[in-house]
Amino acid sequence: MMRKRVYLFFIFIIVLAFFAGNLSEPKYLNQGIDFINGKIGIKIPSFWNIPFRLGLDLQGGTHLVYEADLSQIEKQEYSSAMQGLRDIIERRVNLFGVTEPVVQTQETSSHYRLVVELAGIKDPAQAIQMIGQTPFLEFREQKTEEETEQILVQRKELEGKTFEEMQEIENWQIGLQDPYFNSTSLTGQYLKKAELGFNENTGSPLISLQFNDEGAKIFEDLTSKNVGKILAIYIDGVPISTPVVQEKISGGKAQITGSFTIDEAKELVRNLNAGALPVPIKLISQQSVGPILGKISLEQSLKAGILGFLAILLFMIIFYRIPGFFASLVLSIFVFIVLAIFKLIPVTLTLAGIAGFILSMGMAVDANILIFSRMREELKEGKGFLISLQEGTRRAWPSIRDGNFTTILVALILFIFGSGFIKGFSLTLIVGNLVGMFSAIFITNNFLKCLIFPKIEKIKWLL
Repeated sequence: MMRKRVYLFFIFIIVLAFFAGNLSEPKYLNQGIDFINGKIGIKIPSFWNIPFRLGLDLQGGTHLVYEADLSQIEKQEYSSAMQGLRDIIERRVNLFGVTEPVVQTQETSSHYRLVVELAGIKDPAQAIQMIGQTPFLEFREQKTEEETEQILVQRKELEGKTFEEMQEIENWQIGLQDPYFNSTSLTGQYLKKAELGFNENTGSPLISLQFNDEGAKIFEDLTSKNVGKILAIYIDGVPISTPVVQEKISGGKAQITGSFTIDEAKELVRNLNAGALPVPIKLISQQSVGPILGKISLEQSLKAGILGFLAILLFMIIFYRIPGFFASLVLSIFVFIVLAIFKLIPVTLTLAGIAGFILSMGMAVDANILIFSRMREELKEGKGFLISLQEGTRRAWPSIRDGNFTTILVALILFIFGSGFIKGFSLTLIVGNLVGMFSAIFITNNFLKCLIFPKIEKIKWLL
């Protein structure tokens, strides 16, 4: 019964290896299918051909850096504003079908920046257009007559002066402010959705806004304290509508009316729903990674992976002989399974991700080495091969478990708190470690139990 179970599992491994191998590289199987179809005139369907997802450094693309203007919000809100900005930009580029965009925030001294990497987008102008089309929506409340008068007087005093001359005037910064409206905390960050509508009397297009719960509360407070005053609606710093508040408005609904056409209103609704920015952003850096450079990186990465793989095979066969040879076969299956998983998830492969995969390959071999070392100790005591293999696996398991689980734990922390390349490295390392433990404990063991015959078992130096 035990022997039957071993052989059934062996067949399962062979089938798994076949599917994983052809999923990771279906070219040769599909060529064979095409040859058979041509010879016997039937239509056998081709095997799945799922491409790998390659990151910016492997296939080329565009790297953009934006600086966020946080001058109009409180310091304690910086973090939430940047997180909202990141989420909105990511949602925005996803609407254009960009594969796995990398959007992350950076804080350097007093500067808050947004880094956007768009793999496969070779034209920086196209990438800038994707992000630049996202409008910045804000509501501004009317200033008092005294504030407006003070700013206009100061502005008149600054007219015709150089920047150095301006700085000699007391409170010169006041003259640079908007003389009529103050910024408020109600921005596109709180927008739930925008819809196109039409004025019942004139038939002109208007845009209905619906805020989330937090935005609805802010809007209610704003309308409550500005009854009889103008509450201006700005998009990208331009006043679109300047309605007068008649009464406190609850429910978080507002309307934008203005002199725009139906097409302009539709475009504005689409862009607002794609993500109204919580703070303005300015492009400060752009870089295009060409496909040739990406191709060179990919070729060098593959070369490093193949050389590492061959070095491991050579080491295992020289030092562990027959078990090492079977472990090398299992390592090939390990590679096929991991690559197939990368395609199915799918994982965006970067240079850092490939490094994590190669590292997990080494850890998979390390598990085999621990088992074989313990097995040899059992063989030296005169025990049979199968018993030595079982005891070696049992004794090595705690070390394999602890080593891999601690690595997976650290990789999980990196994945949760890291970003960009760090996430790619940690994800491939986690997948590789899990598959590595499975291959060492189950697949290698099963291969040795099925394929080590009694005659080979008697030649001790081969073990």
